[in-house]
Parts: sequence; C-alpha cells; structure tokens
Amino acid sequence: MPFLTAIDRYIFRQVLMPMLAVFVIAASLLLLDKMLKLFDFVATEGGPVSVVFRMLANLLPEYASLAIPLGLMLGVLIAFRRLATSSELDVMRGVGLSYTRLLRVPYMLAVALAALNLFIVGYVEPLSRYYYERMEFELRTGALGASIKVGEFNTLRDRMTLRIEQSRDDGRELIGIFLRIIGKNGEVLSITAHQGRFLALRENTDTVILRLTDGQIVQDLPRSPSRVLGFSQHDLPIDLPAVEKFRQRGGMEREYFLPELLKIGWSDRSSPKDRAIGRASLNYRLAEVVMILLLPLLAVALAVPPKRSTSALGVFVSIVMVVAYHKVNEYGESVAELGRIDPAIALWGPFAIFAAIILWMYWRLAYVPGGQPIGALEAFARDCGKWLRRLTGRFGLRPRPV
Repeated sequence: MPFLTAIDRYIFRQVLMPMLAVFVIAASLLLLDKMLKLFDFVATEGGPVSVVFRMLANLLPEYASLAIPLGLMLGVLIAFRRLATSSELDVMRGVGLSYTRLLRVPYMLAVALAALNLFIVGYVEPLSRYYYERMEFELRTGALGASIKVGEFNTLRDRMTLRIEQSRDDGRELIGIFLRIIGKNGEVLSITAHQGRFLALRENTDTVILRLTDGQIVQDLPRSPSRVLGFSQHDLPIDLPAVEKFRQRGGMEREYFLPELLKIGWSDRSSPKDRAIGRASLNYRLAEVVMILLLPLLAVALAVPPKRSTSALGVFVSIVMVVAYHKVNEYGESVAELGRIDPAIALWGPFAIFAAIILWMYWRLAYVPGGQPIGALEAFARDCGKWLRRLTGRFGLRPRPV
C-alpha cells in the first residue's frame, strides 16, 4: 500500500493553492505597508530609489516567518471547509477515514514549514535584519550619493556648500551646479557650472573628482578685488565626509543566531540583563515555531461548520486566534527581557493555554459524536443577526420594496 494514496494527493492539491495564495497576499501586504514608509524615508535622506527595494529584500525573511503560519492554517482550513460544504468530507468519513488520517498531508506540510521557519528565524532573519540596519545607518550618515539632495543646499566638510538643480542617470550626470568654497585664509570661491560628473579615484577612496563643464569661477580674496574666470572644463577634488563605521552584528537581540542566543542566555560571563534578553528571544522564536505544529488541528476544528450551515465564522476566528497568540508572545518577550518574569512562563505559558484550547477543539470535533467546537459561536452569531434585523425593522431601517 503506498504511503500517499489518491485521497492524500487530492487533499494536497486542495491545500497547496490556498496556502500559497495566502502566503503571497500576506507577505505582499506587509511589504506594501513598509514600502510606503521606506520611500518617504529614502526620499528624505536623499538616497536612490533602488535602496528601497534592497531594504525590502532584507525584510522579506521577517515577513515570511509571519506569513508561513498564516498561510498553512488558512490553506488547511479553506481546503477542509470546501470538503465539508460539498459533502466530500462526509463520504471520506463514511468509508472509515478519520480526521487524524486525513491530516497526514497537512502534517507533512506543517513539519516541513516548521523546519523552514526555524531556519529563517534562527539564521536568515538575524542576518537580513543586520543588513537592513546597516543600510539604514548608511543612509542616515551618508555615502556621498545618498547625502546630496537635489534642489537643496548640502554642506560638505563644513567649508563647502553644494547645490544641484537636476540629477540624471542615477546621479552620474548633474545639471545646474552651484559651489561655494571657503578657504582657510578667508578666500571664497563661488563656482557655477552647466553640467558636472563625479569621478572616483582608485588610489584614494576618500576623495572624488567633480568634473565641471561650461561654467565660471568668482574668486573673492580679503582686501583684494574679485576675479571672474570662465572655463570649459574644470576638475575639482572633493574630500568625502568621514563616515562612521557601522557596528558589528549583534547590537540587537534580533541579530543573534540561535546558538549565540543559547550561549548568551546560559553563560556566566553574560550580565543578568543580557541573559534575560537572550533567553527571552530564544524562547520567543521557539514558541512561534512549535505553534506551527498545532495549526492543522486548529484549522480542521474551525473548518467544519455545523450541519446545514455555510458560515465562514471559522476563518475569522482562526485569524483572530493566530494574531492574538503572536501579539501575546511579543508582549511576553518584552516583559521577559525586563527580567520581571521567567521567559519559560511568559512564553510557554500562553503556548500551553492555546495548545489546550486547540487540542480540546480538535478532540471535540473528531471524537465526540455530533461535537462542534464552534457551534456555540455559530448560534451566538445567528442570534445576533436575528436581533439586529429585528432592531433595524423596528426603527424603520429595513429597505422597503418599490
């Protein structure tokens, strides 16, 4: 007998497409929300547009770790709800297939996605978070191309003011240039040029050449008349502003790998504060990953509606439960980092409560005849709908036929 039967392959097809669709939609919504903020930030700092997409790429592992559990749960829920409302689930149950047997394929997906998520939160996300912070730091402190803003006066080395009217070809070609340079002896140079271009020097990375074309220089000397010089091409060396080097990886707990958190959290050399932060972050990541293994049970328990009901209340309840668990874990991590409560209690306590609720809901559905975990919620929602219809009819809010 093959390990995966035709029914398993059928369930796999039913689960796969909704799961991938939810994953893509959830990750896209998170990226779009962050993209607007990054565009505003990069435009304010004067950086190129390409930096936005590089920063978003470094945020993708973090958003993927959030979208994977949601995609798995909704994929399984939508698939089993479709089987239940089309009576296919009743046929499968009638031929002797239990809910536990039908969850073989969803659990194979859950184990694979849990392993993938563990790798992401343990190794990929800390590294990508560090690169994101470094790019943000470079934008704030400024490489030259990200510190010169078009249409504004930019100060370099406290003695040079530069203004550019237009920038083309990703900053390689400059139009409408004004420069004001103050020398140590009080000499002031005012330079205007129609065009310009930055040229790098191989032997000196701290200096670039600004090649100006079609302009003039006004030289003001103390106690001397001003001189005006025209030029067709003029090379002006510009010392780049000293940029502070970015810190090493590990300035934040989110940048540590799992083995590093394990070492920090249980090392006698670490301070009490560092041990609390390391243990809280480690337990938070593990609790988020382990919860993935319970999501197929939650999805099936909420997917099967009561008989003669096509309500999608289970979809809403499942999203609320997953988001609530994630927020509770975030709060537990922040409290555990302060040392107010042990991380095992702050993070595995909510996990135990949610796990007990999920296991009870699944046991109610699979092993209690006629058991419906969300039957009470369905009845409550139905009663609320009837009460709302009576209320709107009493106040004349019900639409009248023409």
